[in-house]
Amino acid sequence: MDTAAAPPSPTPPAVADGLEHRLDPRIVRVDRIGGWITLALTAGPFGFALIAVLLNPDPPVPLKALLTALWAALSILLGWWLHRYPQLAYDHASYRIDDDVIEIRRGVVFRRVISVPRTRVQHTDVSQGPIERAHGLGTLVIYTAGTEHARVSLSGLEHGRALAIRDHLLPRGGGDAV
Repeated sequence: MDTAAAPPSPTPPAVADGLEHRLDPRIVRVDRIGGWITLALTAGPFGFALIAVLLNPDPPVPLKALLTALWAALSILLGWWLHRYPQLAYDHASYRIDDDVIEIRRGVVFRRVISVPRTRVQHTDVSQGPIERAHGLGTLVIYTAGTEHARVSLSGLEHGRALAIRDHLLPRGGGDAV
């Protein structure tokens, strides 16, 4: 009989380590899928309207050519931007949690730093849309007292990490936070 004790299971990293963390890189793909859906919902109807104009014999050919070129250029430009922007947003987003505050940094052109003290947290939620769920991601939503930034969300977290942060932000002790 072997009496050697089993090695202790590794403990998960602490949520409130005070270090700056990046979002999960899968958020880039999730946001790109959302961009493709946006492109289909915007360029698609305008494309159908363009087809109706092209099938009508009344407008002159130069106008038809101009409208076709304009639609194609705008669709390509919008598609390129909706594909490129998620990577830029990911590169400029991070969060940091310590025992007293959660700090969220984001913004490509206009940079923002949002600090939410734990004492201001009213309640928290973790939500998942269908695309996030398929990729194992979640969005942490923090509701605070006050009017400005009364609802702060942090998308792009691995779902288990989002749940761990939510549990960390819950009020300490068994009593109600209010």
